[in-house]
Amino acid sequence: MRLDIYRRAEHDGKFSYLAVPEAKNIPEEATNTDWEIEARAFEVDDNADQIADFDIENLSGQMAEKGYAMTSVLH
Repeated sequence: MRLDIYRRAEHDGKFSYLAVPEAKNIPEEATNTDWEIEARAFEVDDNADQIADFDIENLSGQMAEKGYAMTSVLH
């Protein structure tokens, strides 16, 4: 699958990441003016459960539940 990846600055120079299906808008509940595009059409295996480069875990579960996936608050 292809995803657009957004990032948002957090404290201590860290970032949170948001993955949405390619060319889809950020869902309303995740809309935040701080999100900036990090990567467009980022290729991920359809069966992938994480995107380690962006600290996104439970990718398929989050996508099925919400239609997008985010960095865990634990990161």
